Amino acid sequence: MRAFVVRKYKGPLQEVDVPEPVVGEHDVLVQVQAAGLNMLDEKIRAGEFKQILPYKLPQILGNDVAGTVIGVGPEVQEFALGDQVYARPDKGRIGTFAERIAVAETDLALKPASVSIEEAASLPLVALTAWQALVEKGNVQPGQRVLIHAGAGGVGTIAIQLAKHLGATVATTAGGGNADFVRELGADSVIDYRTQDFEQLLDGYDLVLDSLGGQNLEKSLRVLRPGGKAIGIAGPPDPAFAREVGLNPVLRLAIAGLSGKVRRQAKRLGVTYEFLFMRASGDQLREITALVDSGALRPVVGRVFDFDQTVQAVQSLEKGGIRGKAVVTRA
Repeated sequence: MRAFVVRKYKGPLQEVDVPEPVVGEHDVLVQVQAAGLNMLDEKIRAGEFKQILPYKLPQILGNDVAGTVIGVGPEVQEFALGDQVYARPDKGRIGTFAERIAVAETDLALKPASVSIEEAASLPLVALTAWQALVEKGNVQPGQRVLIHAGAGGVGTIAIQLAKHLGATVATTAGGGNADFVRELGADSVIDYRTQDFEQLLDGYDLVLDSLGGQNLEKSLRVLRPGGKAIGIAGPPDPAFAREVGLNPVLRLAIAGLSGKVRRQAKRLGVTYEFLFMRASGDQLREITALVDSGALRPVVGRVFDFDQTVQAVQSLEKGGIRGKAVVTRA
């Protein structure tokens, strides 16, 4: 089986032959037809998460998949041969840049019927991130005000639509050339990050979804109302995340230190900061499928690469400039 593998952190992504996936009792074997590209793939390759995501190298990369069921474990109840499905595999079982992958039944869902296989592959990681930020952690309610950074990016394009569906008033940051595009997605206010300072223009927001970190996150705290919440997906990780993933006491202490500054700043301002590293969930994907098929959410695919171009596709992530998601396809 062909797959794209990283042999060492900061090493090149290489196409190699690997063993066929092992299909457990509760697993579904999927023929990969398309795989979404995420900055997470590049960060894993660069070793940025090696302390909290200790992958055993060599590691097949890829965190989004859409394809066809070609095998099921003996205990699988919900899927049958020939089903078209999509998933974000569990963080310990990634590897969608391959011809086939075994995915736990609980992480899988039938793909939305109204979209192409490439569009379906673009959705799982970013849509689950938006859902877990806005619905689970944010509990966004009608009439609230939500700021979503990088609105033309993978997470941003879905988060804007989901926040609008939940009844929020939505502001976003984007380049001037993407202003009309993000307004079409549902943004009520657009701040050109190249020429405007969102901190000077916004105030009293209930929730910020920050995908940039650093100074952008610190400024985001200051546009929140008292009691508001900033959710970061670019870091720094917080103690709650360290407990959730079962890190040892030494790493828990280190992570507490990493996020100490921003948590203290948040406390002084009367707001809160939470880190989100999204998790796989077939149940949530079924909720997302319903929203896609109803027209409330639409995937945004900015570029499609052939499977043989996976190395170049991952390299393209650093350059940016792609609206929504890039996808590799075997179709």
